[in-house]
This record gives sequence, C-alpha cells and structure tokens, in this order.
Amino acid sequence: MDGNGRWARQRGLARIAGHRAGAESVRRVTEAAPDLSIRTLTLYAFSCDNWRRPAEEVAALMELLWTYLVEETERCLENGVRLRFIGRRDRLPPDLREAISAAERHTACGRLLDLRLAVDYSSRDAILQAAAQAAPTREAFASALGPEVDLLIRTGGEQRLSDFLLWECAYAEFVFTTKMWPDFTGDDLARAVAEFHARERRFGCVPA
Repeated sequence: MDGNGRWARQRGLARIAGHRAGAESVRRVTEAAPDLSIRTLTLYAFSCDNWRRPAEEVAALMELLWTYLVEETERCLENGVRLRFIGRRDRLPPDLREAISAAERHTACGRLLDLRLAVDYSSRDAILQAAAQAAPTREAFASALGPEVDLLIRTGGEQRLSDFLLWECAYAEFVFTTKMWPDFTGDDLARAVAEFHARERRFGCVPA
C-alpha cells in the first residue's frame, strides 16, 4: 500500500491525511475482492522497518489502525470477511493489541474473504521463526508461513518486495502501478486480476 505520504504531499496535506485516505482504499479493495474470486487478500500495513519513521507519524498510524478496527470489524463480520494479522504484536500499543485480538475473534466465522493485515511485519523474521519451529521441509514452511501468493500488486511506482512474503512469493505474478494507494480502486484491482489471468504461469515447466 505505497504512496500515502506522497499523495498527501502532492496536495499540500500532512502525511497522516494520506494514510487516512489509504484506509478508504482498503475498504474499496476489500469490498471488490470477493467479486473477483479473490479469497485471500494480504495488505502490507506496517513493516518492522517503519518504526524508524518519525515518532509522531508512527503514533498516528497506530491510532489510525485502532480506529479502523473499531469502525470496520462489524462491517467485516456482516460481509463475511475474516480479519487476521501477521507480524509481531509485542511492540504494538496495548489497546491496539486488544483491538486486533477482538477483531480476529469476532470475524473468525468469515468465509467470503480472508483479509490478512501485515503489521510490524518482516518476511525474513517470519522465515527465521518458521525455521526455528518447523521441520526443514517445504510443506512445514508453507504451513508455518501461510498460503502461496498468486498475484502481488505494488502501488506508488515501487518495484521491489521490501521484505514482504518472500517465501510465499516464489512464483507470484507481479503487477506494478504508479498510482498511489489512496487512488487505487476496485476497478484497478479488477484490471490487475485480468492481467494476471492473461499471463501464462509455467512454474518452471515447459508449456503443453
């Protein structure tokens, strides 16, 4: 979800205004995903490296995430969306940890969409943790880390993984767009999915 800060700066606004606009994009994309036969959607909300941002911005992001959970959990429940979080929780504010646990409990019955939010997340740390806990097999790692990624979309003109789902993206198709995340819509998601379906996925094999 790249480009929130730049989106705000282009409009002469504070960076947090871009993050608030980005939260609206989360709602739009979440609502559009099931109609595109997307069953699992993972959004990179806050990386481990993001702690190095100014303290004021980090605090505002934590508050925004708490507000999002309070306002959206019931909507997710009504729309069959299951909320889950990946990443560390021990460094998050206590009220946010409580909101995360509550949202996961309340939406556990959701079957239409599995919405995973990566918060205080590092793929390298997740791999190290899986290596310490799981048998050294592909199957064990896959079980410990999560489902493989079919399509990765990166907004804001960035063209790198930035420590996101490194193992799971082994055979993912990538779509890069210069559109900032606050401007990303359900139609943009549909176009990315259409491009994905137009590609030939060979997984290292020779096409039939």
